[in-house]
Parts: sequence; C-alpha cells; structure tokens
Amino acid sequence: MPDTPEFPTPPTLPADADALLKLAARSMFDTLARTAMGMLVVDRSHRIVWISEGYKRFLPALGHAEDDFVGRLVEEVVPNTLMAHVIDSGQPMLVDLLTNQAGTFLVSRLPLRDERGEVIGAMGMVLLDHPETTMQPLITKFSHLQRELDDARRQLAAQRRPKFTVASFIGASPQAMEVKRQARRVAQTDSTVLLLGETGTGKELLAHAIHAASTRASRAFVGVNIAAVPDSLLEAEFFGVAPGAYTGADRKGRDGKFKLADGGTLFLDEIGDMPLALQSKLLRVLQEQEVEPLGSNTVQRVDVRIIAATSRDLPAMVADGRFRADLFYRLNVLPIRLPALRERMADLEALIEALADDIARRSGLPHKSLEPDALALLARHRWPGNIRELRNVLEQATLMTDDMTLSARHFRHVAAQDSGGLAIEAALEPLPVAVGIATPKSLPQAIAELECRAIREALAATGGNKLAASRLLGISRATLYEKLPHLNG
Repeated sequence: MPDTPEFPTPPTLPADADALLKLAARSMFDTLARTAMGMLVVDRSHRIVWISEGYKRFLPALGHAEDDFVGRLVEEVVPNTLMAHVIDSGQPMLVDLLTNQAGTFLVSRLPLRDERGEVIGAMGMVLLDHPETTMQPLITKFSHLQRELDDARRQLAAQRRPKFTVASFIGASPQAMEVKRQARRVAQTDSTVLLLGETGTGKELLAHAIHAASTRASRAFVGVNIAAVPDSLLEAEFFGVAPGAYTGADRKGRDGKFKLADGGTLFLDEIGDMPLALQSKLLRVLQEQEVEPLGSNTVQRVDVRIIAATSRDLPAMVADGRFRADLFYRLNVLPIRLPALRERMADLEALIEALADDIARRSGLPHKSLEPDALALLARHRWPGNIRELRNVLEQATLMTDDMTLSARHFRHVAAQDSGGLAIEAALEPLPVAVGIATPKSLPQAIAELECRAIREALAATGGNKLAASRLLGISRATLYEKLPHLNG
C-alpha cells in the first residue's frame, strides 16, 4: 500500500498577544519598507544616522550631495521637517504633507523607543511624491483650508495692529517731549510699563505707541479695560475657559486675553479697579508667565509684555490695603507719568489742529479753524477732562454750526464753566457808556488796551512762550515782539 502523502501544516497566528503584536509590527514595517519611496532615521539629538537609497534621490534638489548628510541635524538637510518635534514629543505623525524645494510629499513619522519605552530617535518615510496628481481632491481641500487660515491670520493681525505711534502723541512742549523720549526708551525693553496720569491724558494712545516701537510690533496688541468688565467675568476674560468648564460654556472653550496676546503686548487699562481677589492671580501670571484656564488642570506658557495704566493713586491704595504692594512693585518697573493738559498749554494749538482734522475726517465736514479769541478763551480753561474734554468741546462746536471759522462765541459754554473765561467773554461784549460820569475813551485807546490785555493773557496761558503766544493771538512772532514794549506803557 503506497504511503499517504503528507500535507504541510498551514501556518497559524501566535497564541499570545505580545508575539502577535511583534508579528504585526514586523509585517507593517516590512510592508512600509518595500512600498516607501524613501526612509531616514535620526537619533535623539535630531542628527541623521541613516538614509535609504530611495531617499537619496531627493537630496540634490535640496542642495546636498548623496554623502553630505550623516551626522547633520535633520532640519539642516530637510527643510520644514517635523522629525525633531516627533522626537521631543514622542508622538507619531502617521500622515502629513511635507513641502520644500524638492516638491510636495506624503510622509509618515514614527518615534523609535528602547526596551524601557524611552524615545531614542525617529524614522521618517516618504510614502508618495507628487501627491497633488494622485490625491487631487485631498490636496485641493488642504490648499483651500490653508488659504482660509492665512486670510484669517491676516485679518486678525490687521485688527490687532497698533493704531498709534510715538509721533501720534501731539506736542512739542518740554513735558510732551519728555514723555515721547521715555516711551521710545522703554519700547526697547520687554519690562512692564506703568502709565500714570489723569483721565483723558492719552495713556491708551501711548500704550499703542510703545508696542508699535517695540520688537513685538508685528504681533498682537490686546487691550482690556478692567473697569468695564464685571468682576465675576474678569478671570475668564484674562485666563480663558476650558471646553465645557461650566453649564452653557462653549464646548470648544475660549482663549483669554493673555493667550490672545501671546508673543505681543497686553494693555491693562484702569488697573487700579482690579479686585483684590484677582490681583494675586495676576501677580502669579506675571511672575511665572503661564496661565491656567477656568476648568482646566493644565497650565499654558505665554510670552506677554504688560503695559498697565491707571488714573488712580496706587501708592495711596497700597497704603489703604486696596491694592497689593507686591503687584504694585511688579507693575511699577518702568513708570511714565503723562502730564495733564493744563501742565502743557503750549501744546494746545497743535492739539486743536490735530483734533480738528480728525473730527473733520470722521464727520465728513470741512476742516474748521479757530479765531484768536477762541484760542485765548480755550487757553484759560482748566481742562479737568484733559484731551478727551478738549475733543468733546471742539466736536460739539464743530457740529452745532455751519460757520467755517469758530470764534469765542461758539465756546460760551466753556466760558460759563470756568470763571477765568468770563473775563475774556466780558471783554468781547460792547463797552458800556457811562452817561454823565466820564468822557468815553477814544477808539484807538480802547483797542490798544484790549490788545495789551489779550497779549498778557496769551503769555500767561503759554507760560511765557512767545512763539506759542503769537500763535494763540493769530499774529507773527515779529509783530508780538514789536508790541511787547507797549505792555508797560
């Protein structure tokens, strides 16, 4: 009886899970090695240790000879590669698009680990070159999304761009020039700036100007008025909210002002109105440069330059226990005090010109100039609201008349608020005739007296600055010098 032929036993899968996983890993690697168009391996220092023959054909287009790669940093050989990120993070990138001088490639990047699970290197594979021809729908969608992302970034950058420069701080008085000098100086550092001054002196404008003159000018400028945000919302406004942190919260979460200003400048207006409970958290962020969103257990690193501003007396608030001393010292690194308008009246005419131009541009009306009597009247006002009040007065006078030139009568409401202005207003009224008491003055004598009074008031308003006084009076400086000897006559 013939022997029965023996049939070979069919192969079977390993019974234990570890052996099964090793088999799968080996099979997957063998498949990728056969199908990949190129492979390279880098060590934990990001240096290339091996490149396959297939990968070498891409090197000439990158400007390298086939033997000019081993031992070099992978980012020096392959522009735009993310191999270093895979090593540092330990996370694979199974499918990605890589674009450089050699073309566009579909690639995969995997971390390499030792027996203890520690990352010791990474392997990169070119799965497909010129995917734009074989994966046209995917590439088209990717390009469309990339364009949308670039457009969104440009729009955001335009919105966050600083609105003013140091030159926007109008004035040539010694006080204004000193403020601009200090602003340019502190702009060259990354230290915290504290802007001090009465309301309406231009603190927000100067914050924009400092950012625009700094190395962060191309990044975001984010401002928040602490006095305008309810205390219960300030923490979320500053630090952001994690996804689903509380009922009704956005499932995607929301970035806070610190995150939005990352790499740029954060302007904290009215810092003196910050509640004590939040001051300690702000201090920690300033010290550690990291924020923890509401509802999150992770911290996020931020790189933010702080410019704070206040019209309050912070040292007095510290003494009263209403402001933390340690936060005050942290903010008061580079203090700049902005002078009140009454302290730099020599800049009044220049400010009026700039504000009148802006009012005309925004309202669509022609530019309106001021008569000398109007300038003299405004020069005597105390301006408790500073430049903000000056703008309000000019805008009101501009919009409430069709006259192309504004005189003192257009600003009678200002004179009514200030007793000093009443003297000028009275001087503009017709002189009463005292019947039967004295002979009235001659017209040339009355005009000379009124002229001398106007010159004295202009000199007093400008602190003795003859050029500024001549501008207030609407005459040349030479004419003013001719009239000065008659003041004591």
